[in-house]
Amino acid sequence: MTNSNYLASRLREVYLNGTWIAYTNYKDQLEKTSWKEAIKQVESLNSIAALTYHINYYLDGVLNAFRGSDLEIRDKYSFDLPPINNEAEWLLLVRTFLKNAEDFIEYVANFDEDQWQKAFAEEKYGNYLRNIEGVIEHSYYHLGQIVLIKKLIKRY
Repeated sequence: MTNSNYLASRLREVYLNGTWIAYTNYKDQLEKTSWKEAIKQVESLNSIAALTYHINYYLDGVLNAFRGSDLEIRDKYSFDLPPINNEAEWLLLVRTFLKNAEDFIEYVANFDEDQWQKAFAEEKYGNYLRNIEGVIEHSYYHLGQIVLIKKLIKRY
């Protein structure tokens, strides 16, 4: 299996249809979350909406860099979620996230195998392979938080 196929498969697992590592995925969790649950603040934890925005922020930014734009994302803006005031706004964020996830997976699946070891955006960010592995790890980390926050919401 090529790096492209393997990594695309891992991304599909975490975002769209996997259950092997985490027994769930973003699509399953987010589509079963109401907007009130999504914006609920549990103690000092990030909301589910904020975590969704955060992961989508990185997907969108890295995807834009893959397509030839500059890498313009910055950590300090990654939680700048605009207010979500109703179900329609929450569903728009979920749809946007899932569309970006699908596009990201498609791009990785078709990535030229010769490119994986090349520098991503700038030398300081490491190579493409390391960055995609980082996206996967980062995504699982926050997926775990979403699952736990949903359990805490039920207690409050």
